[in-house]
Amino acid sequence: MDVAAELDDLENHEGHDVAAILARACAAAEAADRLGDVVLGHRARLVQADMRRREGDVDHAVRVFLTTYEWAQRHDCRPLLARSHFHLALTCHYLGDHAASLEHALGAVELLDEKAPPGLRIIHLIRLANSLAENGSTDQARERYRQAERIAVEIGDLTRQLLVLNNLAYTELEAGKAGTALAAVDRMYRAAAAIGRDLLIVERDTVANIHISAGRYAEAEAILHDLDDAPNWYEAHDLADAALTLTAAQRHAGALDRAQHSLDRCRQVCTEHQLTSVGVRVMAEQAELHAAAGDFPAAFAEYKRFHAASEQLRSAQQEAKARARQAMFETAEARRDAERYREQARRDPLTGLYNRRFVDERLPDALADAAAAGRPVTVSLLDLDHFKRINDTLSHDTGDRVLIAVAEVVSAFAAGTGGFAARMGGEEFLLVVPGASADQAGPLLDTIRLRVAGHRWQPITGDLPVTVSIGSVSTDPYAAADQADLLAEADRRLYAAKHAGRNRVVHA
Repeated sequence: MDVAAELDDLENHEGHDVAAILARACAAAEAADRLGDVVLGHRARLVQADMRRREGDVDHAVRVFLTTYEWAQRHDCRPLLARSHFHLALTCHYLGDHAASLEHALGAVELLDEKAPPGLRIIHLIRLANSLAENGSTDQARERYRQAERIAVEIGDLTRQLLVLNNLAYTELEAGKAGTALAAVDRMYRAAAAIGRDLLIVERDTVANIHISAGRYAEAEAILHDLDDAPNWYEAHDLADAALTLTAAQRHAGALDRAQHSLDRCRQVCTEHQLTSVGVRVMAEQAELHAAAGDFPAAFAEYKRFHAASEQLRSAQQEAKARARQAMFETAEARRDAERYREQARRDPLTGLYNRRFVDERLPDALADAAAAGRPVTVSLLDLDHFKRINDTLSHDTGDRVLIAVAEVVSAFAAGTGGFAARMGGEEFLLVVPGASADQAGPLLDTIRLRVAGHRWQPITGDLPVTVSIGSVSTDPYAAADQADLLAEADRRLYAAKHAGRNRVVHA
């Protein structure tokens, strides 16, 4: 095997057969090791790690990318630095860290050797263009796309030209330039015809989205109509994305039965391949389908599921970003960044309070620490009274302002007691107060109830009052109770407070 030639081909590979590329990369790595060529070995492992990343193993891929990056820095190996920058840029893109993605994409293009294969330069320029677009520099992105296409035309590489055009078309769509996007689509079809092949599924997905944006739903459906017969070497993520796009086209066209079939196909692919992010979007589309069919209760229920799953996904992405950051830079600054991302993952974005994720992590420890010290803990659930009336009568924006104000009151109270507060979801809050016995908790919690009721609400809600009902339980009579038992008991007492007329504390 000519290892260098094989790696040139793999690094320039435009195919989507992950398993086949991975097998070739593994063989190339073994051959490089037998030759004792460290640089070729690193190049092969970069390709391997990229395929692992596509299969979902991001943590392993990041470690490989960083190991290669650090080795290349120590040995001043610019070609290897450029390649590792490229893979780190792509990884940061999928983690949603667009600023870091742009930084690495710039490094990849600047460090790439002039003798590097033209196809590799095209791929690096496309990645830089995409990163620029993600960071709002659309004009600069267009210039990089032009540079990449110019190289593809000069070497007569129509496949690479099609790759450039697909990325350009999607960027123009995202920028709201439907006409420019359609012009790029026309050139895509001409390039594909010259090659003698149909558009790939990822390319057809781009075209279909552009047609949907222009209201051409029948054309969008026609482009994606044969997804059930897609080759098994297509990447699962591309297939799921295309099925979701097809669903949207069919829904807009009023073909709800066909749309449901396409969405079920998408859901199946997401389940089989653990495509969590696409799976969340499936829930949103299912809600749209229910609404289009006039089943508004089902639409509302599905939207609630979508909202909850979105929050879980956001937290998971923050965690993944934190891990990647920590792996990338083992410095004090990086550790502070990682901690900041972890903190964000445990915070409610609206109120700034801790969220349910934090509660599940922190409350068991708080209970164990208190039990070990022989001290009680009071766990309380607070729920706004008649909150739906505020949203319906005034607005959801007003409702958000009320939630923020209540969160400030609850947070200040928690800080004064040495405990913590959290937003459990909707209009429900949790308050954990250490050291408060059953006898002390009732009067203490009545203080916060009065603070909420006595807050200056008139500038926000006008004549509508804002009050809370509180259900609370202390550990001194429930010494052996765990988190689930305490929360369940607090919830029962919260229900009792509501049933008894609201704006009150039920502690015993």
